[in-house]
Amino acid sequence: MKTIQKSASCFTIRLLLILITLLSTGSADPVYVEPTESSVPRDVRKGSLEMDTWIMDNYGLAQNDRRDLYLGAREYLSASRDARLSDSEVVSMAQDMGISLISGPLLGDLTTEGVSIWMRPSIADDLTILVIGENEDPKYYPVMVEQLGRPVRTQIDNLKEASSYTYAIVASDSEVVARGSFKTAPRNDTDSQLRITFGADFHKIGLHNPNLFSQISRRDPLAMFFYGDIAADGRRSNFNMIEADYLLRDTSGPWANFVANTPVYTSWDDWDYFANDRSGLDRHITAEIRQNLREIWNANWNSPVERPRREGIFFKTRLGPVEYFMLDTRSCRETGRKGGFRSFLGEEQHEWLKLGLLGSTAPFKVISSGTMWSDYVSDGKDSWGVWDKEGREDIFSFIEEKGIGGVLLVSGDRHGARGFRIPRKNDFGFFEFGVGSLGGIKGPDALVKDCSEQFFGYTGSEIIAFGEFTFDPGRPDPEVTFRLISDHGVILEEVKISLSQITPP
Repeated sequence: MKTIQKSASCFTIRLLLILITLLSTGSADPVYVEPTESSVPRDVRKGSLEMDTWIMDNYGLAQNDRRDLYLGAREYLSASRDARLSDSEVVSMAQDMGISLISGPLLGDLTTEGVSIWMRPSIADDLTILVIGENEDPKYYPVMVEQLGRPVRTQIDNLKEASSYTYAIVASDSEVVARGSFKTAPRNDTDSQLRITFGADFHKIGLHNPNLFSQISRRDPLAMFFYGDIAADGRRSNFNMIEADYLLRDTSGPWANFVANTPVYTSWDDWDYFANDRSGLDRHITAEIRQNLREIWNANWNSPVERPRREGIFFKTRLGPVEYFMLDTRSCRETGRKGGFRSFLGEEQHEWLKLGLLGSTAPFKVISSGTMWSDYVSDGKDSWGVWDKEGREDIFSFIEEKGIGGVLLVSGDRHGARGFRIPRKNDFGFFEFGVGSLGGIKGPDALVKDCSEQFFGYTGSEIIAFGEFTFDPGRPDPEVTFRLISDHGVILEEVKISLSQITPP
């Protein structure tokens, strides 16, 4: 979209002073916040009002107006399966409480020239996004609101690569309704280091953990990738309660602050999609229900939309030296062909991944799977190992035959954090980092019995931690460093991998 250029005098001096202050303000060292209860209840994923309120209040940080909006909107939403966050009743609640944005801002789809900013406005005022960078004139972008309460995305463009910016969302009376910052992506051929963070299995509770987000922010990642079991917990086809879960997500101050300042990318797993271990189409999940689930997901996140648009929640994005492939390992499964070739990703997605890997010019490629790539944990429960061994072998063999280097595998679903090397021929192997420890939810044992290919392991109730990749493309042999970092800021694991190690011989 085109930038609207205005004279700086169109906005108040107060507004510009706020932005200048933001540009010069550093972040303080995080202070650990003790939860009311450190142990996670067994029924934390139950989705009851009692449990969801406990999640919201466990760290004692819920703002009164946001808490009241959630409780009021949840009561309205729970009364009818047809109720939605965009309904006038919810919008009126937000307006009465003086809340200009029901949700957002949420950053996503980062490029060398800008970023997408997602929000759910509740006020009729004309909104403008003011963006300012060092030694640059302010830029102004109108927010095109078609209906109050419905999500809207505004593309910020025409910015400089690898540069820091501060932004403010401003109402017509120059009131700042939200603000944040971001850094544009570097050029693909950059020699500079680049850091991204990742993980899975928030199961709602982790979204309200201030310690987790303060430690991730302290690492200053360019972006963060979440791949499954994030905000909606097993609501099946109760679309109204899926919407309530997203509002619970946006009630979290730590989450709201994080996503206003760090672009996020997301894909789903079973609890986001429908319920535990559910996938594809069956007698409970019709094509219409699946389409509605996909639409609600896309409406509440801000990941890239590839053209032509495909059936499924999968996409790829390039950030400097790394291309990230986020797979939909739930909704595209062909349930009636379980165990058959390409039944796990579906025909279209399977071929899309292979062609994308073949055409990628990035030194490093990260492929996320909502469930485990390997079969070490729980015998491959509900994952590649029981669904599509032939399809997995086809992808691995294709990478080897085509000499596609720099492939890293990440996964979730099995709560906790584990690292494996999946051996192949001629001493080559794929590295898999399963970081499903964002929520501290109990899961399988930390270590797999008699597994020489595992190089670290933690149970889900043992740690709350996130993963980090630091890419260093400027070395003679480019290198990536994996770290597993706790919500106390402790580096639990560090693994350095050179590009030559993950390039087929």
